[in-house]
Amino acid sequence: MCRNIKTLFNFEPPATEAEIQASALQFVRKLSGFNAPSQANEAAFARAVEEVADAARRLLTSLQTQAAPRDREIEAAKARERSAARFGPR
Repeated sequence: MCRNIKTLFNFEPPATEAEIQASALQFVRKLSGFNAPSQANEAAFARAVEEVADAARRLLTSLQTQAAPRDREIEAAKARERSAARFGPR
C-alpha cells in the first residue's frame, strides 16, 4: 500500500484538506501506475484525484463512532516505534 495513504478518520484535530488531497493523489497514482501523468493524461489524472478527494471528504464526514478521537502525536510515536522495531533505529 502507498505510504501516504493513512487512516484519516477519528483524529483530533480532524484530517486536513492537504492530508485528504495527498491520500487521493497517492491512490490515483497507485491505480494508474503513473507517478506523473503525460500531458495527454494530465486532465484525466487531475479529475480522478479531485473525484477521489471528494469521495474521501464525504466518507469522513458521514462516518460515526463512539470511540474517543485518537491523538495524532501518540499515533505518530507508535508508528515510529513500529518502524524502529522493523527497520532498526535511524
